[in-house]
Amino acid sequence: MRAKKIMVEIRLTYEGDLHCSAVHQPSGSVIATDAPLDNNGRGEAFSPTDLVATALAACMATVIGIVAKRKEIDVTGMSVNARKFMSDDQPRRISRIELDLKMPLSVDHPDRKLLESAARGCPVHHSIHPDIDVVMNWIWA
Repeated sequence: MRAKKIMVEIRLTYEGDLHCSAVHQPSGSVIATDAPLDNNGRGEAFSPTDLVATALAACMATVIGIVAKRKEIDVTGMSVNARKFMSDDQPRRISRIELDLKMPLSVDHPDRKLLESAARGCPVHHSIHPDIDVVMNWIWA
């Protein structure tokens, strides 16, 4: 039996002065955004494009966690550092996202390729435009 597709609602409010707040309706969690310093903002919170890089890092870590849980592999302590680069030309857009995926497993772990493949297969990675250069640097303990 196939799982039912679930729609998730996020309610965003523009609060003025280039600030927004978004509420995740199922949980009530709130995320604030602010325009970045290089685009008329104060950089006091995640920018919308920062959230794209954050979503990619979180999605990769989550999918790795799902696969690891199924295979009974402990990946507690895994971390992902994301660096987002904006284009110099117009239109303004993300041009590159670099990710350092630090894995608490040995470089010769038998499921290394499976976990790397899981990261590349995450839904956010599949949703990112192919013109955005996504670079994954794997760091194995």
